[in-house]
Amino acid sequence: MKSKATIGRFEKVNLPELGLTMLDAKVDTGADRSSIHCHNIEVDKKKRVVSFNLLDPSHPDYNEKKFTLPLHGMRWVKSSNGTKEYRVYVKTKIEMMGKEYPIELSLADRTAMSFPMLLGRKFLHNRFLVDV
Repeated sequence: MKSKATIGRFEKVNLPELGLTMLDAKVDTGADRSSIHCHNIEVDKKKRVVSFNLLDPSHPDYNEKKFTLPLHGMRWVKSSNGTKEYRVYVKTKIEMMGKEYPIELSLADRTAMSFPMLLGRKFLHNRFLVDV
């Protein structure tokens, strides 16, 4: 059996393709999918791309850079407060504990949340043990 790394409730992660290092992420086994805080989300369905700004101006790592990535998909998401919203998904890479993994992220307004990134079960499954 392959041993799994143990992670806590909060982790520091790198998103090399997005130029972010040591980003605070909340590990949430109650969330199905992972998400990242962004704004100015613009979807071009014809070109199958999405443009967005990561984080927000009050975050220390905010740099006003507009990212454009292939549109991985769009689906309905039920948030922790029970409301449904249609979210955009992209794929990128994440570095955690010295290893790089592919990750699917929903682009979401997480202004009211304490952490700009949430790591959900689909990413955590068969990779990590969570010790809160």
